[in-house]
Amino acid sequence: MKTYIPQIKKVDPEMADLIKKECKRQEETLMMIPSENIASEAVQQAVGSCLGNKYAEGYPNKRYYQGQEYIDLIENLTKERAVKAFGVVHANVQALSGSPANLAVYLGVLKPGDTILGLDLSHGGHLTHGSKVSTSGIYYNSVAYILNKEGKMDYEAIEKLALKHKPQLIVAGITAYPLKVNWSKFAKIADKVGAYLMADVAHLSGLIVAGVYPSPAPYAHIITTTTHKTLRGPRGAMIMVTKKGIKKNPDLAKIIDSAVFPRLQGGPHINTIAGIGIALKEAMTTRFKKYGEQIIKNSQTLAKELKNRGFHLVAGGSNTHLILIDLKNKDVIGNLAAEALEAANIVLNRNSVPFDSNPPFYPSGIRMGTPGITSRGMKEKEMIKIATWISDIIDDIVRIQDKQELSFAQVKKSSVRKKIIASSKTIKEVKKEVLKLCKKFPIQGEY
Repeated sequence: MKTYIPQIKKVDPEMADLIKKECKRQEETLMMIPSENIASEAVQQAVGSCLGNKYAEGYPNKRYYQGQEYIDLIENLTKERAVKAFGVVHANVQALSGSPANLAVYLGVLKPGDTILGLDLSHGGHLTHGSKVSTSGIYYNSVAYILNKEGKMDYEAIEKLALKHKPQLIVAGITAYPLKVNWSKFAKIADKVGAYLMADVAHLSGLIVAGVYPSPAPYAHIITTTTHKTLRGPRGAMIMVTKKGIKKNPDLAKIIDSAVFPRLQGGPHINTIAGIGIALKEAMTTRFKKYGEQIIKNSQTLAKELKNRGFHLVAGGSNTHLILIDLKNKDVIGNLAAEALEAANIVLNRNSVPFDSNPPFYPSGIRMGTPGITSRGMKEKEMIKIATWISDIIDDIVRIQDKQELSFAQVKKSSVRKKIIASSKTIKEVKKEVLKLCKKFPIQGEY
């Protein structure tokens, strides 16, 4: 990864040192948090360009400041690419991130107290899908649907909830669900109760554009997405309106735009919008399609290998970029597993699993994905190695934990987990192998 930051070194050596260290950390670790990826060098240059100097409150041809000639062209170009890439009729590219994008939709089409039906946070949904600690669950009446005992979407149960609660908006979207969502079934449920259907494809947008994941465009009224995950863009977001959305409400595009500005935000980040535009252009290539296909191949290979090593995969496996592991059969909490793997330079995250008996801060699972490591050029052969390393490390920390007869209360303590990790020879051995693999597949900043 290029770390050409001479001016930062000159102006602020302390900050330059931290940036350099973070770049080195990324170079030397396997990026397996499914919501992270590696943006191309072109995207990174746009984000760090002169565009960050410009204030552009309003929309193209309707700004509140002068000097917008090229800014308008940049935003319009990005919107045109979003419309083309996703097969929609309108795109708002000003939303600053995924959470504000979802909130803007709610502000636009709902009134305080209206009902939202979304996937429960502990079953793979997002905070903004109606969690009671989120604005979406504080200002709106949120009802949650959950997965069945097999860890899969139960569309009949979702329909029953919709008929009972009559939501004004249904959220079809995931952050920790490893299987494909059936947009058609969600559409039938939403149509039956007259609700808006919002598809949150933050994790899936790159896969959709690559053609390896079904598009919600024919079924949803509104699509929201972040741009930094599988789409490989900068940290931003988009809100899109479909033909079906316009048919339901001809003013929907105007409503969404007004909800973003002026109701929720001020001036947009034009540097980020330019980065999104570049990422969209990159995504509409044969090369990106192959990249999307490889993400899925890698995920399925990794899932198969982990399953063969005795891991319990939620929903039985994965046909997306994401894998969720329930570690209860291994008798280890997600914190210890994730921290032990990080010590070996394998970076993923602890995560709740459906029907988790453990509290959210000490969950029973771990979540991992293949977008970041696929961006480095890794394929099925490397997935087999990674699965072996994950298995070896978790088996070793379980062995140490059992030998010391540690209780759940004891393992909750960070100091205890650190001692377990420090005493594992397997972690040290795997870290050496991971460093070798990372050196073989350097981060190029472009695919």
